[in-house]
Amino acid sequence: MDYVSVRRAPQVVCYWHNGRFLVHNYATGRRSPANAVVVDLLDFCGRWRSSRAISRRFRGYAQSGVTGLVRDLITCSYLQRSDREVGPRDQALADWSQWNPAAGFFHWSTKDVQYPDGLDSAARAFARNGPRTRMPSAAKQYRGRARVSLTKTARRDAFSQTLVDRRTWRRFGSSPVDVNDLGAVLELTWGVQHRAVVPGRGEIFLKTSPSGGARHPGEVYVLALRVKGLERGLYHYGCDRHDLTRLARGATTNQVDAYLPGQTWYKGAAALLLMTAVFPREQWRYRFPRAYRAVLIEAGHLCQTFCLVSTWLGLAPFCSMAFADSRIERDLGIDGVAESVLYVGGIGMRPEVQEQPWMPAKAGNVACL
Repeated sequence: MDYVSVRRAPQVVCYWHNGRFLVHNYATGRRSPANAVVVDLLDFCGRWRSSRAISRRFRGYAQSGVTGLVRDLITCSYLQRSDREVGPRDQALADWSQWNPAAGFFHWSTKDVQYPDGLDSAARAFARNGPRTRMPSAAKQYRGRARVSLTKTARRDAFSQTLVDRRTWRRFGSSPVDVNDLGAVLELTWGVQHRAVVPGRGEIFLKTSPSGGARHPGEVYVLALRVKGLERGLYHYGCDRHDLTRLARGATTNQVDAYLPGQTWYKGAAALLLMTAVFPREQWRYRFPRAYRAVLIEAGHLCQTFCLVSTWLGLAPFCSMAFADSRIERDLGIDGVAESVLYVGGIGMRPEVQEQPWMPAKAGNVACL
């Protein structure tokens, strides 16, 4: 055999799916049917194995077939070669070892979804492949149990009115967003409000949204399209300095289309806010996979704060989970492992002629939801 030592990739899992037994490297997205020989070989290569050791272990098989199988498993990323240099991405993957396979499998298996190219396409896909049962109720009830009626609040102060007014906007005015309003959104959502020192650990930040252990894995980038006082481009927000670092000049509505596929109604936004998580911050303290839940929940905290602050400022915010992961990460210069995009929001000015907030979800016909 003419190959070097090999071992099973750490991100390989096996499972049954639709009656087939599959081997799956969730970090690369490769998935293939597997038989007993493949599983035996992958199990044997749990540590580095030379070609001689593999030949001895599988001496009952034709060696040309074993050699071919090893080469196929290398090509499919299920086996790693000892003569391949470990790159930064592979090193970052090693930091996930305490969270894998549970968190890693979910993280990589839910990236780069193929989305419909518009509402009409989505409606056809839902009609064709959607559920065949009645839609579940949006409210839970305990029938036949004693109930206590509560008085609805009569307050309409600025805070409560902001909560009530929050909507996901899909139409925007033609005026640009002022850079000071963008700055307020960033400061009150992601900015450091207080600093503290933990003896023996160092400085921690306190922000307007909670974070387990004050690890604050969330970062945010701004794609500025129509922001008065800010040149078009891609920026990173420095939460500790309250400033923007330009990463790239220029920004177009084509980028919005590419980042939010099939959601053409967001092309009128003045800026996108690309929310990421820096996982080593969380992994440093929490060595169990449940911590991945905290990262996702905290992204939700930040997004809701972003929507409320934007609403309070009279802007038109939106947020979307349907985004092109790898395209955004490539433009941001992040690897999708140590840092990955989790959420995308955006803001614009409210349309000059506002429509009713609860309109039918038809293409080009939705003001806000």
